[in-house]
Amino acid sequence: MNNRSALDDWGVMRYAVELQRRGEEFALATAVWREAPSSGQHGSRAIVTGDGEVIGWIGGACAEPVLIREALEVLAEGRSRLLALGTSEQFGEVPQGMTAIAISCQSEGALQIFIEPVIPIVHLVVVGRSPMAHTLLELAQVLDWNAELIDRADLSAEMIGPQSAVVIATQGHGDEEVLETAAGCDPVYLGIVGSVDRGEALRGYLADRGFGKDVLAGIRIPVGLDLGPTSHREVAVAVLAELVELRAAGKLRRVVTTRTPVAVEAIDPVCGMPVVADSTSHPLVVDSDTHYFCCVGCRDQFERQVGPELAGDATC
Repeated sequence: MNNRSALDDWGVMRYAVELQRRGEEFALATAVWREAPSSGQHGSRAIVTGDGEVIGWIGGACAEPVLIREALEVLAEGRSRLLALGTSEQFGEVPQGMTAIAISCQSEGALQIFIEPVIPIVHLVVVGRSPMAHTLLELAQVLDWNAELIDRADLSAEMIGPQSAVVIATQGHGDEEVLETAAGCDPVYLGIVGSVDRGEALRGYLADRGFGKDVLAGIRIPVGLDLGPTSHREVAVAVLAELVELRAAGKLRRVVTTRTPVAVEAIDPVCGMPVVADSTSHPLVVDSDTHYFCCVGCRDQFERQVGPELAGDATC
């Protein structure tokens, strides 16, 4: 999709549906309140992807760096956040649960932005044709999970992604080949219906095939919560119970980001906003000290204050 930053609100929502369909995590930001002359509008929406790309429009140059930083934290934590952006005098008493961040560039407007993580539904791959496998598929579909049942002979690496949860219920029929295929895809969860002794034998097989200790330790054998003596179909309940417990704890998701973590931050001397101390933050050298700014407007204001004869461009 071209020029995604210029999408209107409905275009943003359509793109959000597309990301959800592809199983990609993202944060959805909505402007829930504004005070003029902020460039943001009530109901404006934007998506922030895991690599920090902003799709849509939520505010100007001062708001966007804060939005990206806060949205990536929301994705990492898996919890929503309400931001208040503006001058410190505009906040008053900040309600519990709201994060107030002072910015004061070019306008005296203010914004409140609600940021929520959008986590794709669980993609469950059940391999096998036993009654337990069919029951697990049916239970997962009741929860509206993206669940599919695959025969061992039909399984391929293309069917498993890094966000997939894989349960192998082949029960001795080609377990080794199926497990090797699944483990090679590095799914977020990999479990096998079988005994402890069978599990050790399968781990030994993978070790002989060159898989590392971390991979072997992450495989759950036997799979599911220990519910005591259970029937074959009831094992499906135990497996689903474990998956639900892990999903609720945020352990059935893997946050994939390509944005390089930022270790060094500076404070914009004009508006007091935290900014990245690199060439993207409009650096300016004054008396051998390098200052960083959230936007060109803050940089220009600071340069006027100190005088152009003292200021010079910085190369980072």
